[in-house]
Amino acid sequence: MAIVNRTPDSFFDQGSTFALDRAVAAALRAVEDGADWVDVGGVPFGRGPAVSLDEELDRILPLVSAIAAQSEVVISVDTTSAEVARQSIEAGASVINDTSGLWDPDMASVVAASTATLVLTHSLAPPRSEPPRPEYADVVGEVAEFLRDRIARAVAAGVPLERLIVDPGHDLNKNTFHTLELTRRLEEVTSIGLPMLVALSNKDFIGETLDRPKNDRLEGSLAAAVVCIMKGARILRVHDVPASVAAVRMTEAILGLRQPAYAKHNLE
Repeated sequence: MAIVNRTPDSFFDQGSTFALDRAVAAALRAVEDGADWVDVGGVPFGRGPAVSLDEELDRILPLVSAIAAQSEVVISVDTTSAEVARQSIEAGASVINDTSGLWDPDMASVVAASTATLVLTHSLAPPRSEPPRPEYADVVGEVAEFLRDRIARAVAAGVPLERLIVDPGHDLNKNTFHTLELTRRLEEVTSIGLPMLVALSNKDFIGETLDRPKNDRLEGSLAAAVVCIMKGARILRVHDVPASVAAVRMTEAILGLRQPAYAKHNLE
């Protein structure tokens, strides 16, 4: 899942794809580089100034429409707003990536009324807020419990299980020690039984572990991604598509989930 943000204050790209033409070009380039999905966002989850509904729609809808007109790639929209989700689905999105864990009480019913898939993410604070210092007695157990609760809410609202994906929320309302433990014990969350998405590319737990700035965390991101795949994750949300595709495909081949692109060594 490639990341394309139309935000002036995004965590990693710092607004480099804020302009519509640059965002469209980045999405199509990601597809050429091997991305299966393109995840577009108009409002970062983290702290920052409020973004109005109209502004978020103005950022998201033209991008979704442009990608859908030029590619058959899966388009997901990173939003915490049920209304943005509704209009994005109408524009061509087939996945709603809700990093707030159903903060908007109408989100599940909007997705249920469509054919779209819903990503349920563990997070605790309201979007765009200053989160409190996170405290957990058992971060992995509490993440799993939270996700099971959100699955039950989504199913009760009419979203079929086969249209649900879970995301443990690396670094979202978690410190570096929490995220490292979550990664180390990820199989306890994948045991829920739904497909798991992990969004860990260039995040702060990698920077703090390796003492690396945001633009120098690729190796750490790939190492964390491989561990997550080994522990059951099946969707990776990433910034560097070519390197991530190579790491994922190699890991999948080792696990027997993918055949080599070709095989000649000692076979001729």
